[in-house]
Amino acid sequence: MPGTFKQPAKTNSTDLKTSFEPISNADTMILILGTLPGDKSLELAEYYGHSRNRFWKIISTITGNDLPLTYEDKKTLLLRTKIGVWDVAHQATRKGSLDSAIEGEEPNDLDGFIDRHKNLKVIGFNGMKSQALFDKYFDRKNGIKYIYLPSSSPANAGIDFDNICIHWRQLLTE
Repeated sequence: MPGTFKQPAKTNSTDLKTSFEPISNADTMILILGTLPGDKSLELAEYYGHSRNRFWKIISTITGNDLPLTYEDKKTLLLRTKIGVWDVAHQATRKGSLDSAIEGEEPNDLDGFIDRHKNLKVIGFNGMKSQALFDKYFDRKNGIKYIYLPSSSPANAGIDFDNICIHWRQLLTE
């Protein structure tokens, strides 16, 4: 029928997002999984780079450390406290930074990560979408505790800082 052909939606090349390499080492006991870096994080080439994201404040609070000021100090804090960070999605299309806008994701090699990190005991999901993506692509393994965490994102303003820390402290208890 003439006139019924619909052009496919155009994907802006800036909508294709790729995750960073994980922050971890052989001592990593806790892995915190996000979905995919947001636009500000990608611009800065830093995990949780948005100034209103509460991730770094949460980590420093629950581990009893001062808030690190530089990205190098933030990575050092994670490694010193045996916490690793990565994303479930290696690559996806997403307009903006909201997890709800993630489409066509390709997962990172989390099975390989888990196999290489023999001390890993806990995986925390930073928000519902990271947990949903993990469960879509991976099986949960015996011997690892899986914990849903309220998102540290500035879009999750519905939970105050003290309450979010209560939830995130579960990472530190086996």
